[in-house]
Amino acid sequence: MYGGVPLRTIKEALLKLKAQGELHRVKMVDLTNCTFDGHVYDTRRVMEECLAIKPDLIFLWDEAWFGFAHWSPLLRQRTAMGAAAVLTEELAKPEAVTAWEEQQKALGDSPSEDVLLATRLVPDPRAVRLRIYQTNSVHKSMSALRQGSIVLVKDVDFEHVESQFHEAVFTHASTSPNQQIIASLDVARRQMQLEGYGLVANALQISLEIRRQINSHPIISKYFKVLSNAEMIPDSFRQSGLDDYNDPDISWGKAIQSIRDDEFLLDPTRMTLSCGHAGFDGTTFKNILAEKFNIQLNKTSRNSILLQSNINNTRSDIALLIRVLVDIAMDLETKITENGEGYRTVFAQQVRELVDDLPKLPNFSCFDDRYREDATADTLHGDIRRAFYDAYKEAECEYLALDSQELDKRLQSGPTLVSANFVIPYPPGFPIMVPGQVITQEIVDFMRKLDVKEIHGFNKALGLKLLKR
Repeated sequence: MYGGVPLRTIKEALLKLKAQGELHRVKMVDLTNCTFDGHVYDTRRVMEECLAIKPDLIFLWDEAWFGFAHWSPLLRQRTAMGAAAVLTEELAKPEAVTAWEEQQKALGDSPSEDVLLATRLVPDPRAVRLRIYQTNSVHKSMSALRQGSIVLVKDVDFEHVESQFHEAVFTHASTSPNQQIIASLDVARRQMQLEGYGLVANALQISLEIRRQINSHPIISKYFKVLSNAEMIPDSFRQSGLDDYNDPDISWGKAIQSIRDDEFLLDPTRMTLSCGHAGFDGTTFKNILAEKFNIQLNKTSRNSILLQSNINNTRSDIALLIRVLVDIAMDLETKITENGEGYRTVFAQQVRELVDDLPKLPNFSCFDDRYREDATADTLHGDIRRAFYDAYKEAECEYLALDSQELDKRLQSGPTLVSANFVIPYPPGFPIMVPGQVITQEIVDFMRKLDVKEIHGFNKALGLKLLKR
């Protein structure tokens, strides 16, 4: 998914399944914290409210990019293990039972779904089983060799699943571990124990300085901008009202309130640089930075790139980046000034296509009825596993060209188009179709507007791979 999943959406799904008598089938909530773009959950609140609905839920937090946050007193509480430590302490207090009992009295015997969605739910500490897993790709934000990753565990029932846990790890990794990678993990751990707080504080300071210099520069800011909290997170998820980290009116009190209360927080080290007003799509701009200036990027979008500060950056990196952006902006200024009206018209049209004429991201449609146990049920879940393996049977699959009239005819009059694959445009690398999903006009329109070169699960020569009806 792009961005984060609102807590209300998660609660709606759990409550709907509970009403249908299917809550027992939900075993785990799996969320990415923080996302590629820097969206950070209120991990404690998510776990508290979900445990209030189902006390034995397991939580898997993918914090591949967020491992460094343990060494920030401000950000640690937003990590899975930071929240787990607080929850363990808070649920052990007598006040936790009192809070639950008082809420039960206030809610009554049969509270409506609307009431439950509007209430900040508290769990029954006597029923809760804290089972929390957190993954960290240490190599992405600390000093480890590539693929140096760890899994952190806070599971009261771990002794009962430890053998299965290790079996699962060994299924996907080697039983003959790479000693160099393990040694680098030990080095990274020791470095962070000794220097982590200072290194992370420096990374945060670097990112804030980059934001300030780019957005306040008279030439750069005409074409480029690091998007603010307000532009990356809708108002309804920022209860504190914090719009921009570099707002001169922001006090420490407001910053701490944001970290404590906002449903979503923006990781300061992740900077989404908008490049659409410069006439560059993300991939083109990424290639320019890499080939001409030796600046390497990790992620792009249609009209932005992602910059990230880390424990290795220095102020000289700020100077290099600003000089490069000044050079590019000045070159644009020269071209716009010296070329004729025709050039300016083409440039304006290019900017309009990148900034305003964007493909609308399609929502998940539904699974085809054959992959749903009850096609009349008001839920979206389905048997993705069966659809995935059905696609291995070539005789049960067909292909349709993305721009064909036959595809348009099928969308209008049937039979239903059912995806056989995960279809994942890269960047950014999130699926817009999964096996067994019904393909809608909205999805096809999005695919036709995509201008990325790499789409996993889609062969342009063959077309969309479909499961026959």
